[in-house]
Amino acid sequence: MSTRFHHHDLLRLFAEIARYSSFSTAASALNMTKGAISYQIKTLEADLGMILFQRTSRGVTLTGEGLKLLAICQTRYEEIEAEIHALKGISTRSLTVGVSTYFAARWLSPRLMSFMQSHPDVQIRIQPMIEFSEAEMQDVDLAIRWGSGNWIGGTVTPFMPMPPYPVGDRAAADLVIELGMKEAISHLTLLRDRDDSNAWSDWLNVAKLPRQSRRDALIVPDPNVRAQAVIDGQGIALMDDLVRDDLNAERLFRLSETDLPDYGYFLVQPHSSAPTGAVQSFLDWILGQS
Repeated sequence: MSTRFHHHDLLRLFAEIARYSSFSTAASALNMTKGAISYQIKTLEADLGMILFQRTSRGVTLTGEGLKLLAICQTRYEEIEAEIHALKGISTRSLTVGVSTYFAARWLSPRLMSFMQSHPDVQIRIQPMIEFSEAEMQDVDLAIRWGSGNWIGGTVTPFMPMPPYPVGDRAAADLVIELGMKEAISHLTLLRDRDDSNAWSDWLNVAKLPRQSRRDALIVPDPNVRAQAVIDGQGIALMDDLVRDDLNAERLFRLSETDLPDYGYFLVQPHSSAPTGAVQSFLDWILGQS
């Protein structure tokens, strides 16, 4: 006779804890103590015979087994919720899309109504994201992310090529005209999206310019804030054609014709996200928009 699994309540708790990057954060959000959460997870791990979380100096991350279990749990809970909706006579399907406010405001928002009209049964939620961290990605069904597409933890689909190029304010543009880009860039602060970003290094390689040794690079994760920082004269940044209105209004100025051809926007479906019909409907729609 097979042994039945008795800790289904802990599976639900596990799925909730997995949304956070540390037990302390999860404890605060779930109104529990860190010790209680740690005990419950240890109990579940012992019963399953596998390690679900890897403890790090910064918190916790899901192991390979943890990611697989989370995907199983989320799929089953979504099926249960769908059945409950059906029992209540509700046909709405839900979909959470993670996206930067920059892309949402400058590209997605003006087009989103066509998806809603074509799929009235899908309740879509736009989740603002900045870091696109592992913890953030666990809260979305799909993310629209800018970069080179070299990421792990999800299925990455090329969506919209949009090569970035350096932009600055009028003073930066005048400096480039006066000194040339090679000399001018050594006098300008480089704005980056995150500390480990390779975008500027990649651009300098493509432009055949020397790496910069200046230490005053400014980290501005939010693209909207980064564009405004450039307008305010705080430095120069790699931006894409979504700032076209700012270029036309001469709030921003393109500083070089060189761009990064492999960069753009990608669709990322986290491995922990179930491939639902709502996700596929959105994928089909948005790929038809590019």
